[in-house]
Amino acid sequence: MDTHRKDLYPDVTAAGGLVSAMKEAAKLHGGEIRPAPSTADAITIETARGLVSVVPATEERRFRVRVHVPGFTWDVSGFTWEIGSTDDLELLAQAVAAWREGVPFHELAARFTFLELDEFVRALEKGEPTSAQWADLLSTEFHRRQWGLLRRLHEDEVLRHMFPTISHGAVRLRVDPFDGACHQVLVDEREGGRYEVRVGVLGAAWVEVPNGELITCLRAALNKQ
Repeated sequence: MDTHRKDLYPDVTAAGGLVSAMKEAAKLHGGEIRPAPSTADAITIETARGLVSVVPATEERRFRVRVHVPGFTWDVSGFTWEIGSTDDLELLAQAVAAWREGVPFHELAARFTFLELDEFVRALEKGEPTSAQWADLLSTEFHRRQWGLLRRLHEDEVLRHMFPTISHGAVRLRVDPFDGACHQVLVDEREGGRYEVRVGVLGAAWVEVPNGELITCLRAALNKQ
């Protein structure tokens, strides 16, 4: 952190960096954050509602907060929202801890007035991360081999609301775009119009599914997990 930024963030410097400073600030108020590996001047926290990043401004004392929902496509694209900024480190740490703990959005907005959640919440209500991900996969040449299967899945009124990704050539459908461990299935199109399906459980086996039973099988697998 350069001299100018040290002048703006003496508390961060004294704590040994932003990670340490935020951990201590959260702990003082009974909260907890678990940062992913970060740079000295920024911090990223993995949560069930996406990746929360905090970046200190250089021109003034201001902690900028963003939320990123990874797309998990071949180019590691995704969706990012700016959700506010504050100059108060303790208030920031409390807000991030509350976000990580799953405090409802309306409560977050009431308790932490620096957060600007309207655009983020509207995007979730409209299913924008999911619809944008479908559009991306269906238009990216890198995934041309999966286009036929993707179109077939997207045509189903239930499956099109699942969050799609590509994993080693197979299409993965997740119930929750934020949660990589939520209900999910993988489906791989093989030669000769055959399909293999694997329920998203560690160590589960691939099972061949007849062409005409594919959609029914995927719906059932997602419903009973």
